[in-house]
Amino acid sequence: MMSSYANCYAVLQKAKLLKIELPSQPFRFVTENSQECNSETAFIKTKQNEKYLEDAQSRGAHSVIAASEIASIFGLDRIKIIGITGTNGKTTTASAIYSMLLDLGYKAAMQGTRGFFLNDTVAEGKSLTTPSVLNTYRHIYQAVAAECEYFVMEVSSHAIVQKRIEGIPFALKILTNITQDHLDYHKTLEDYIYVKNSFFQDESKKLINKDEPRAEFNYKNAYSYGAENPATYKVMAYSLNNGVSGVIKHFEQVESFNSPMHGFFNLYNLTAAIAAVHLVTDKKLNEVCEVVDGFAGVSGRMEKVSDKPLVIVDFAHTPDGMEQVLNALKEKEILVVFGAGGDRDISKRPLMGKVAAKFAKKIYVTSDNPRSEDPDLIIQDILKGIDEGNDVYVDVNRRQAIAQAIKDQNGDEIVLVLGKGDETYQLIYDKKLPFDDREVVRELIAQE
Repeated sequence: MMSSYANCYAVLQKAKLLKIELPSQPFRFVTENSQECNSETAFIKTKQNEKYLEDAQSRGAHSVIAASEIASIFGLDRIKIIGITGTNGKTTTASAIYSMLLDLGYKAAMQGTRGFFLNDTVAEGKSLTTPSVLNTYRHIYQAVAAECEYFVMEVSSHAIVQKRIEGIPFALKILTNITQDHLDYHKTLEDYIYVKNSFFQDESKKLINKDEPRAEFNYKNAYSYGAENPATYKVMAYSLNNGVSGVIKHFEQVESFNSPMHGFFNLYNLTAAIAAVHLVTDKKLNEVCEVVDGFAGVSGRMEKVSDKPLVIVDFAHTPDGMEQVLNALKEKEILVVFGAGGDRDISKRPLMGKVAAKFAKKIYVTSDNPRSEDPDLIIQDILKGIDEGNDVYVDVNRRQAIAQAIKDQNGDEIVLVLGKGDETYQLIYDKKLPFDDREVVRELIAQE
């Protein structure tokens, strides 16, 4: 069975972005691009491309296939697919699940913000959190060819609305949390909440954060995790000293786990990952908990770049994300450097300023990815959330703002650089300029 998939692996590696060769089918290729259609090529109709159906037919498309009908063609029924959605924690939770599956001896693949990973190797670099329908099918197909038993993927709110997950039979769906983000696209928080919850309205197996008050879901085949409310997987005790340690209860069974990661929010991410792996494998809970400490975290997420001075870089770019990171370090005095993305939700900017003012000793407001917006105006939006009594430094030049924070750092103070994580560029108007917060920090420290 696997040989026909494996034979196509090389073909898939060379395939055009939107056209894939398949074996043992009435047609030779499938595509979601009407311009690629001909008598050998079937057109996969999705919500995004349905307006091009007539064009596909006029070019002699072999046939038209609904996305919901193609699962068996791509081998989606031969692999267990785990989908994670939520405002924050998707990448870390997905990466933890992937790491734990590999450490338990399973073959697995992962698709998300960090790229596409196949059995502990990087198959493709970073792209959209959730790619197009056909590209996701292609990744799953490659995973089947590589004899993977599991495919872990992040699911963005955009992908849910645009039906970029159409036809995918999820073995497990996971909700991390729902806070404010992407209101430039969804327009209202209510709409955003509705979209996230819409992912959990069917009867498939699901794992819900029981401490998320905005969660609404179909209770059939629903499991839960949490630290505050009764849950299928309940954190009974935890410690955040020198990493994350926890005691998790599943019915009458109680097990402990340890992790080198930091922060209360990572307690949730790790608990979700433990519960997910336990639900989709035949491993015992104690076996799952034993491999937790093998996952050290995700690059750009609470990443310690320097010990002296202590500098941490994190991807947090929403009010809630910032609060989680800042709150995790609240025992220390924090110098926080951050900005806000352009052409995105404007309403979250003053809220980000307010969060920084609540937790930080000193605030350094700078540019993030301004895109087509004036970075100075973005900064003004952030400053609206910061009272005059706070110690604030403003510099639109991100490198200079980071340099000032490092220069100002004293003793045990932490310099926390937020917003970009492991991004290696900065988007300014129509230019994509090289910029990596971590490398900038290292260069600045080396110059001192």
